Amino acid sequence: MDDINQGSYPEVNQKECLDFLSRLIQIKSYSQTSGELEATQYMADAMKSLGLEAEVVPFDSGKRQNAIGIWHGTREKEEEEKEERKEGKETKGKSLLFNGHLDTNPVSSGWTIDPWAGSYDEEFIYGIGVSNMKSGCAAYYCAVKALKESGWRPKGTVILTYVVGELQGGVGTVALIDQNRCNNADYFVNCEPADIRAITMHAESLVFELTLIGITRHMSAREEAVDAILAACELIPRLTSMKFSGARSPEHSKINRCHVGVMHGALGKDLAEWRPPQVSDYVRIKGSARYAPGQTQAVVLSDIKSEIEKMISEKFPGLRFELKPVEYPTMPAFEVSRDSRIVKALNAAYAGVRKGEVQPTGALAPTCFYGSDAGHLYKRLGMEGVVCGPGGRYNTRPDEKVDIVDYIDCVKMFVRLIVDICG
Repeated sequence: MDDINQGSYPEVNQKECLDFLSRLIQIKSYSQTSGELEATQYMADAMKSLGLEAEVVPFDSGKRQNAIGIWHGTREKEEEEKEERKEGKETKGKSLLFNGHLDTNPVSSGWTIDPWAGSYDEEFIYGIGVSNMKSGCAAYYCAVKALKESGWRPKGTVILTYVVGELQGGVGTVALIDQNRCNNADYFVNCEPADIRAITMHAESLVFELTLIGITRHMSAREEAVDAILAACELIPRLTSMKFSGARSPEHSKINRCHVGVMHGALGKDLAEWRPPQVSDYVRIKGSARYAPGQTQAVVLSDIKSEIEKMISEKFPGLRFELKPVEYPTMPAFEVSRDSRIVKALNAAYAGVRKGEVQPTGALAPTCFYGSDAGHLYKRLGMEGVVCGPGGRYNTRPDEKVDIVDYIDCVKMFVRLIVDICG
């Protein structure tokens, strides 16, 4: 145990880690199905087998549940912290929360392997949800397992949370917060797929609906019309190149993005399609915007409105429009200083595992455009944390997979991180 505190860490059994993740993949935990109950119960039982104080915690009138496990620290926190501060030492034994979701997307077409087999070879482990994000969930469990089996004990408490409902805007993590089950940790790691980079900022999202209203004429007199489809074709590239007002820094501006995912143009409010010779007077557009901490939905909508008005004045006089936000489950934006202790400790763990290699750190694409439960922990609790987990480059696609080296290195990093933070 003293060897660990001196920088000698327990061995991580690669086969055991892969077999554990494989078994987790085999549980069909589609979001909002009974598979969530099986997956959370499986993790609660696994944590109990390590000697953690573990249980499932129901929410949504008992229809859904999270799993939580607590590895209690040995210190009398307040007394020891006072003594350390008196002696001018850095306080040790902070508490650390790990957070990940067990619900997955459904299997799409195009798979060439069994999505639930949890198969692996020399390079990859495969399966639905392995990247998003069962490999991250398994990584922090396996890190605690390695430390528990070595006999090491933390001074600060380690909290493992396994939530569901991340795919509905993070309702599982919100439930744990409302139930006061994870609110006292000093730091957190959210293990969303980031290719084991340290993500220090991600965006908040807005879904919007835009209707363009032109003036119809028969094609023989289209010079008199205001063509809503042509206006949409002009507008969409403008929207997709937008940055929004009020970014605090160039790094904040980097995570601004606007995207159009749906466009339907035809005649009238009902978008009648039976009369192609007629100039379209209605186009309905649905899109999404990503904006940084410090920016607001109101500012984003105002900027989009200004861009539409500019286009109308330049090229489409007579065009009218209606713009409104759409209610959609989203996560708040998140950020943490690169100088935060949790970020520096994670950077050091990465360098230790990868022989001095510098961990990529910052608002890094594509992860900076995702939402994550880090946003709820940051906004609701004011907790410092970082997003880092295995997977990402093969995320949410047929034959989803994770690099084995990233998964095992992540386990090793979390071992070091727990020792550093929890002392």
